[in-house]
Amino acid sequence: MNNTIIGMGVGAFLAFMAFAFGFWAFLIALIFIAVGAILGRALDGKLDLRGVLDALTGRRSSS
Repeated sequence: MNNTIIGMGVGAFLAFMAFAFGFWAFLIALIFIAVGAILGRALDGKLDLRGVLDALTGRRSSS
């Protein structure tokens, strides 16, 4: 499955949430999807959470 099809599926899910349950359910679903994506990338070893946290707190620059 390529990223375009996955993106279309996520978009369809979010559209369903927005139409069926309203704005707040859409926003909560969007937040959970983002958190799941971040944790998935971290578990795959493609994202260093400590480095991201250090960059956000100003301990280290991102460049």
